[in-house]
Amino acid sequence: MGYHITAVGSAFDAGHIENIRNTAASLGCTVRFCPDWDSSLPHLAQTEILFAPSDSRSPSMIPEMPHLKWFSSYYAGVDPLVVPGVLPEGVLLTNGSGAYGITIAEHIIMVSLMMMRRMPEYEHFVRTRQFRSDLVIGSLYDANVVVCGTGDIGTQFAKRVRAFCPASVIGLNRTGHDAEGFDRVLPMSRLDEVLPQADLLVLTLPGTPHTDDLLTAGRIASMKKTAFLVNVGRGNCIDQNALIDALKAGNLAGAALDVFRIEPIPENDPAWNTPGLLVTPHCSGKMTMAFTRDTLVDTFCENLKRFHEGKPMLHVVDKTLGY
Repeated sequence: MGYHITAVGSAFDAGHIENIRNTAASLGCTVRFCPDWDSSLPHLAQTEILFAPSDSRSPSMIPEMPHLKWFSSYYAGVDPLVVPGVLPEGVLLTNGSGAYGITIAEHIIMVSLMMMRRMPEYEHFVRTRQFRSDLVIGSLYDANVVVCGTGDIGTQFAKRVRAFCPASVIGLNRTGHDAEGFDRVLPMSRLDEVLPQADLLVLTLPGTPHTDDLLTAGRIASMKKTAFLVNVGRGNCIDQNALIDALKAGNLAGAALDVFRIEPIPENDPAWNTPGLLVTPHCSGKMTMAFTRDTLVDTFCENLKRFHEGKPMLHVVDKTLGY
């Protein structure tokens, strides 16, 4: 039996489209490629398999697909789709886990070094034609690194930061199960124990009720004044106002945020001009790296074969956990 497939998005090139088309044809499936949600609307009524982003608009598209059997999100985060009642019972959900770890890990390394080596301040000196080189810098060498989230992103970062050895890399996840690249992995319940020792805290967590307000004002206050924070997961896990207050008071050395409570950031949000806060516009994991796009398409094609044959799928989302 062949399935009706709709692929939504414009990030994939001719080679990716050919790969999907050939795989679908070999299984007797039909596939339509639509550059955006609006152009997909005429085809959704027949759609049984959807390869699309789990963006803010995706929940409103679900009622248009009465025959949907599998939503293959090429985003790693599927927050909008795991809200109770959005996906009908029985609809399979998979995500883009495994495709974004490399690009986001490189982003974490980049912003960590920028903060530690005082690059924003040196950029200011250059813009104002001050030839200064007297700032005290930090280093990943011999740093105590704490990573909340030991999935693909966390493990890819752990592997890379260990190139700056010696460094202590502690991971935290929901249960404390082992993960590659870490010296130790602890359950998230032990976060308060390790925070005061962290020179660099990295958050790679999904947006779920379990991660809401994880980094409270009290936990931020427990960190070293010389510590740095990077968040590439979701903005819900940080008390953003408390973080800004800590940076303004000099109670934290710096923070790099790629994700925020409200996106886009409002024009009058203090995050735009908080000293010590490095802002990037949710760009750490965009589909601009060839490896990311290739992996997403290869995984979709592999999963399409498995779905057709009734075999276990890759990167199935547990809707109760949200990832």
